[in-house]
Amino acid sequence: MPDTKPRRFWLLTLMSAAAAAVVSACKTAPKPQIQPPEAGAVTGPVVGPKGSARSSGATSPRAYREDGATHLYGLNAARIYKGRMPPLLYAIGVLNVEIDRVGRVTRLDWMRAPRHAPEVIAEIERTVRQASPFPAPTRLGKVVYTDTWLWHKSGQFQLDTLTEGQD
Repeated sequence: MPDTKPRRFWLLTLMSAAAAAVVSACKTAPKPQIQPPEAGAVTGPVVGPKGSARSSGATSPRAYREDGATHLYGLNAARIYKGRMPPLLYAIGVLNVEIDRVGRVTRLDWMRAPRHAPEVIAEIERTVRQASPFPAPTRLGKVVYTDTWLWHKSGQFQLDTLTEGQD
């Protein structure tokens, strides 16, 4: 009859290693040590008004777009058009927004500006600049994201990223 002791030993060793791996995977990561900032150094975005996040974990401009839209909606809740947009809108604009590593707006570029409504162009630019700082794109360093502004004649808007649709 073959000796089963070596087989049992390796089986117990394997099961012990598997249990140790499961236990170590359940541990929480250590908290990072926070270094005091150097004099004059940029330490990150300031805490924004309610409804804004301090940082974004997005890994692409497309993913960051949702964080940017949510940030804008949080700061402009009274100006968001509720429900589905009507079939004819007063203006539609497509805007590129460049955000630096700490969430500041550094550049705005119109891909499609609503030239027939210069007051809408100015209001959208003002709204985006006043929303700074945006969530810091910590994984991207800086980001340029694009969103489409759907503007109703009442002055309320939706962003294509979070739109409720159009009739």
